[in-house]
Amino acid sequence: MVVARRWIQCKPFQGAATLECFQLIEEELPGLKNDEILIEALYLSVDPYMRVYPIQVDKTPIALQVASLSGYFGLLRQCRPKKGDVVLISSAASAVGSVAGQIAKLKGCTVIGSAGSQKKIDWLKSLGFDYVFNYKETTLDEALQTFAPDGIDCYFDNVGGSYSQTALNALKPRGRMCCCGYISAYDTLNHQLDSMKDDLLLKIMVNELSVSGLMVLSFEDEFQEALSEMAQWIKENKLKYKETIFEGFTKMPEALLEIFQGTAVGKLIVKA
Repeated sequence: MVVARRWIQCKPFQGAATLECFQLIEEELPGLKNDEILIEALYLSVDPYMRVYPIQVDKTPIALQVASLSGYFGLLRQCRPKKGDVVLISSAASAVGSVAGQIAKLKGCTVIGSAGSQKKIDWLKSLGFDYVFNYKETTLDEALQTFAPDGIDCYFDNVGGSYSQTALNALKPRGRMCCCGYISAYDTLNHQLDSMKDDLLLKIMVNELSVSGLMVLSFEDEFQEALSEMAQWIKENKLKYKETIFEGFTKMPEALLEIFQGTAVGKLIVKA
């Protein structure tokens, strides 16, 4: 007899999720049939989209490399950085942001990253980011006045909200913005982008800005090429990664909540 454990959402989220919203249950698996195998999950990926995205059991294309692929395609295909460009990355110490920032450096850009703790700031400095700042201590306006007084060429957006409105205002003419995440609103009941005012839409038009959304599965045909290129960068020590690992399957809810508390660095994984 094989007993499997799984986490379920036992009550709806009311704003920010809490541990009481989750329940660990056990179920006995049926015996194996001919040509079937039993697989044990040793590592589980934890990502912000899990807060709002209803994953169906028969549609699970998400693997551990999705975060790095989002950083890769969002930066290279949507932001299209050129040597000498100034690139701003929000939530830069996340798995996605850290990859996007490092690739921007490989392309010869000046990279500005924001994060919410000294631990994250130190890590971004070790990755070679040109400028980093703690958004809890320094506003984006203040940081841009210091690090990019003439504006930015590309913005890789992982947070949305008022932060991203400020970043959009700082884009130079013909600037490019990739909308990859909206973590600032994942805990709200209404996910509509009501804050996108007409003045920002006018700025997009007048300055001929390019604002692109990112659904990484749209690039599925190019995954292998991207993974091969990033693997080579890792081998050459040009691309670094960091993991925050929780020990034990029972830590799954805590791991998910830590993303929205802003304390996790790099890719968040649960070791079952």
